Amino acid sequence: MRRLSLVLALLGALTALLLVSYYGFGNIISAVGRIGWPKFGLIVGWQFVLFVILGLAWDLITPSRATRRPWVLIWGRMVRDASANCLPFSQVGGFVFGARAVTLHGVEWHTATASTVVDVTAEFLAQIAFACIGLGILLVRQPGSRLAMPAEIGIGAAVLACFGFVWVQKGAAPVFARIGRRIARNRFSNAEERFDLLQAQLVLIYGHTGKLALGCFVHLIGWLSTGVAGWITYRALGVPIDFDDALAIEALLSAAAALAFLVPVNAGVQEAGYAGLGAIFGVPPELSLAVSLVRRARDIVIGVPILLIWQFVEMRRLRTAERPNAKIPATQDR
Repeated sequence: MRRLSLVLALLGALTALLLVSYYGFGNIISAVGRIGWPKFGLIVGWQFVLFVILGLAWDLITPSRATRRPWVLIWGRMVRDASANCLPFSQVGGFVFGARAVTLHGVEWHTATASTVVDVTAEFLAQIAFACIGLGILLVRQPGSRLAMPAEIGIGAAVLACFGFVWVQKGAAPVFARIGRRIARNRFSNAEERFDLLQAQLVLIYGHTGKLALGCFVHLIGWLSTGVAGWITYRALGVPIDFDDALAIEALLSAAAALAFLVPVNAGVQEAGYAGLGAIFGVPPELSLAVSLVRRARDIVIGVPILLIWQFVEMRRLRTAERPNAKIPATQDR
């Protein structure tokens, strides 16, 4: 899997370079140069609004006895996204790092893991709804678009995959559970206890249907806010795009990125998606590639400091653990 992700990342980076070369590096940089620091600051600031929305969605589905400090899960979401956007790992790596980050602030490992799994599922369901909104806008704008049929098939497959994923999580597949226990038993001395704790936590979270529905709704607000971020970036570049067109581009791009979740940092997928989808809605490819470049810059400007702070917290925890008679919270020795 690691080698596959590396190969996909290299192919994606090559695709991005070819696109930039084809449409003119100078043209793209010239377009990016239209954004001043105040406009870029607005783009960065809106991303922090998104972090709050997505962190609150995660907090909603987490059992109330685990934490009533929403900032912990907002921080965990920031680490999750920063890892996915800045480190050479697939999105799965971001999920792991985000869960790890919240355990450093008192959330038990099984609660962090189970709530991450359910939160990702809730976000995926909201993403499907968001993609359907984008598809609807596309069908209104371009009724005969050749992209409509592949998008419909992809969304249908995503719905089936998501419900299948939920089915397995809720314990409806004992065969997978037995296999998981056998694999874990070879790696951990207390694997049976760990697996049972995790399964019990999943059952507990899925037992609160109202919270799950509210979490999905907040995630949908988050996805719609992503459309707002795209619209802000296009307008900052001077592109007179309608809000619903920008929303459709972001929605369909998110669907493409979800299908390519193994590609680290969505290398090439993001660039090709912006160029292709932007052309459908009348945006010149070099301007769409400029939007992608601004988005990359935003992710780096935000993500690198977040990762440095997270590593500082990790180092402080390790130094505390190395001191004689140091007291380590029970949640940190897992």
